[in-house]
Amino acid sequence: MPEEQKYKNVDVKKEALEAEKRIRPYVLETPLEYSRYLSQLGHNKVYLKLENTQRTGSFKFRGAANHILSLTAGEIQRGLITASTGNHGAAFAELLEILGYEGTIYLPENASKGKVDVLRSYNIHLKFIGNDCEVAEATARATANKNNQVFISPYNHPKVIGGQATIAMELERQLDKIDVVFAPVGGGGLMSGISAYLKLIDKTIQCIGCQPEHSAVMYASVKAGRIIKMESKPTLADGVFGGIEQGAITFDICRDNVDDYILLSEEEIAYGIRLILEHHYMLIEGAAALSVASFLKTKEKFRDKTVVLIISGKKISLDNLKKVIC
Repeated sequence: MPEEQKYKNVDVKKEALEAEKRIRPYVLETPLEYSRYLSQLGHNKVYLKLENTQRTGSFKFRGAANHILSLTAGEIQRGLITASTGNHGAAFAELLEILGYEGTIYLPENASKGKVDVLRSYNIHLKFIGNDCEVAEATARATANKNNQVFISPYNHPKVIGGQATIAMELERQLDKIDVVFAPVGGGGLMSGISAYLKLIDKTIQCIGCQPEHSAVMYASVKAGRIIKMESKPTLADGVFGGIEQGAITFDICRDNVDDYILLSEEEIAYGIRLILEHHYMLIEGAAALSVASFLKTKEKFRDKTVVLIISGKKISLDNLKKVIC
């Protein structure tokens, strides 16, 4: 049984408040940028929460930092191990370099080349296995258990969720009113933190999960009432590619706090990337474009509302960029 299964009732607000104090010396408070183009297009107020400007170029730094910084000296000495398709791995490697620790990252063999190249720039051990992040996670966790190491989950731990919830705390400071938040969903750590925290502030805030049609595991699991295994196809939104481990605490949190899910085609994701490049002069990765594409698909429902789009990361490979703009 995964260790995280023992966390049945995560107090996200408590975890977020503790994370805010713990990680603030290391993380950036990312900008909230008003999008005139999207606001005029949807007849509302649209803001981009630019987590692509966070350290290592992704929101993942928050959760990884919170978990690692919460460990005891004894736990650190036992060794740290994780699994990642790229962004969580970069966050893990960055913080270990800052703190002078060593660690190992397991990745699927089909991980984005651009993200893998970033990881190779760190003094970190990389091991490749399988073609799905779920396989890499299971192997990394089994290895950690066997060797008495500490596994740093990309999404499935209260400290990781608490770290991601600090995004919602920043939004609370940056905006007087929020009606709707769109955020990408993979394993659910980001949306768990944001949605659970915001619902505690104001239950009327709508939280919309955004997934690619090619890898909509959380949506299908919530619909089925249990975590299911299903094949994920290659997607431009590689940051949310793959399955969810059995017993993941993010499932219950997303089930209880996410109001709706929007599924996107590859063409819609590509358009979202192009739109931000054209109108905000900013490169974003496919997972980040899910929020943009979901808003575009449903904008009529949110007329006259204040909308926040979580721009989760910036790492897009040259191959994927060519597919988008050519």
